[in-house]
Amino acid sequence: MKLAKVSVLPRRQQRTVVPSAGWWVVVLPLALMLSSDYKLRSREVDQAVSGSADLTVLVEIAMYGCAALYLHHRFRLRPPARRPTGLLLAAWAFAVYVALTALWSPYPQLGVVRGAQLLITMTVIYTVATRAQPRDLHRLAHAFIAIVLVSVAIGVVHPFPRTSRTQERFNWLFVHPVIAGVYLAVAVLLVISYLVRREHPEHRLWHPVVYLGALAVLSGALVATGTRGAALGCAAGLVVLLATARGPHGRADVIVLGAAVAVLAALAFSDAIMAFVARGETADKLLSLNSRTDLWELAMRAYAEEPVFGRGLGASRGLFLDDIGLGGGHNAFINALVDNGAVGAAIFASLLVALCFVLLLLCRHRPLRPDAGLLLGLLGFFVVDSMTTEGLATPANVSGIWLLIMVAWTETLRRQSRVLDAPPPAVDAASPTADAAPAVAAGPERATVAS
Repeated sequence: MKLAKVSVLPRRQQRTVVPSAGWWVVVLPLALMLSSDYKLRSREVDQAVSGSADLTVLVEIAMYGCAALYLHHRFRLRPPARRPTGLLLAAWAFAVYVALTALWSPYPQLGVVRGAQLLITMTVIYTVATRAQPRDLHRLAHAFIAIVLVSVAIGVVHPFPRTSRTQERFNWLFVHPVIAGVYLAVAVLLVISYLVRREHPEHRLWHPVVYLGALAVLSGALVATGTRGAALGCAAGLVVLLATARGPHGRADVIVLGAAVAVLAALAFSDAIMAFVARGETADKLLSLNSRTDLWELAMRAYAEEPVFGRGLGASRGLFLDDIGLGGGHNAFINALVDNGAVGAAIFASLLVALCFVLLLLCRHRPLRPDAGLLLGLLGFFVVDSMTTEGLATPANVSGIWLLIMVAWTETLRRQSRVLDAPPPAVDAASPTADAAPAVAAGPERATVAS
């Protein structure tokens, strides 16, 4: 006769362990992003292209140097033993070529610094792509959302002095409203992506009510920035996200909800929408896209002078200051033509096409579809937003860094797709481990251990 075991202390409960590469996956990309964009002072464009460095610039450079030293100390980085994928090769080709163009830039100090920052960023991203797990990228996304929410609170509680052009537009610290709009739009798309994951709630790290509250705050702040390119890009990215992240059901939702929202907005909020689009500007200003068309005409003339290899990294930041008073191409593709020439623009376009192609292939896997749809939505946002801002094709800013983060995230999904495509191991019926095989196949990413 067996007696029941009596235990005074509670039994140890089982907990689920999710594979992780470590918190460096979250800290390093965000540290590079924030050190490049978050400023406690405002500086004119001509001071940036002159190569003068103040304390803020030195801190930014030091942050990139610390990231490189950390990777070398922890991983002893060396050339890869295996050939990288086509997507990683395209990302490396873009980073190396853009850094190389600093050799013939008219602003060598700026070009060398930005080129070194791009190579360090690519090294961080390559390490993330080859070592991180999808769960690490979800933590990175949630940390990004939290940082943007804190930034909105800072902008509300303590507004910093604004220039005459941004007097009525919301921002925080000395972050330009255009850059703030990119942060907010990316955060909005991330939040919506986690809200619609009904079949994969394990990707959520917060309660759905928290996501809804965050969505209300972030959407209101995005409208308050008055950044039309970011708002239009966010709308386009949302359509792509909903159409791909949930498969055929998502496409039906886009058609039904999109038509309903469009009609409601046209009837109830037409005046507010027109005021947001006009932003108090004259018809001539709107027709020229706030002087961007004049800038693009000058940019194409500069491109015609050096059409093959471009004028060099950072050239567009100062070429048009005397003529029009604006720095940068204010269009990622035109900026790539001016700075990097036809060769660099072709490499940049190849990177975007390769990223889109791989993500569309990953959408065929139902477990990977939410992440692949999110990344396609972000890509759609950046492509549309790049019509009026150059950040996607330039180093050391939120758009360029997020583009490379998307490359790393895609590579983690590609590794996971190989696990899903692999046939289950053959198990002998007489083997004592035959009963355990279904449990392993059901959760390739999870393991249960005693806490």
